[in-house]
Amino acid sequence: MSTVLIPLAEGFEEIEAVTVIDLLRRAEINVVTASLSQRHQVTGSRQIVLFADHLLEDMVNADFDMIVLPGGQPGTNNLNQDSRISVLLQKQLNANKHIAAICAAPLVLAHAKILNQHKATCYPGAIKQEDWPEISLSDESVIVDDRIITSKGPGTAMDFALTLIEVMTNHQTRHTVEQDLVRK
Repeated sequence: MSTVLIPLAEGFEEIEAVTVIDLLRRAEINVVTASLSQRHQVTGSRQIVLFADHLLEDMVNADFDMIVLPGGQPGTNNLNQDSRISVLLQKQLNANKHIAAICAAPLVLAHAKILNQHKATCYPGAIKQEDWPEISLSDESVIVDDRIITSKGPGTAMDFALTLIEVMTNHQTRHTVEQDLVRK
């Protein structure tokens, strides 16, 4: 079974985090949430409180098939300022494993130079093309470029999560989860 780490920083975007956690667990993917702070309780940008499975400090030596960064503010800034996130992302990159980010969180990947020479999307204005010429920015909702998956924002969270399911499992599992959601 695949294992996915979702780090939760104070000020994370609730729709993005909860949607991804929920849908991946529906697909029977092992999702591990980890708080960046010294407590399991993490407050999102809309003051919704989640209780993380673990503290990030206890997860830095663990192996994951994918790391998913929810966006939001100040969550993205908090992810970007935590050196453990950068270490985990570089470890993931070096192991040729999946990295995903939504909304403003692709900015964390940009700062870690993970998006260099890749196509990506993000919340409008979070990454400015003139500041990051080595990144091929697009207006698409979800982009899969090699092992890097990016998405635009809260409104694309469900499509993002379904794409992650397909990447981590297969099209049939994605279809089954999506069908049970009665999206159409």
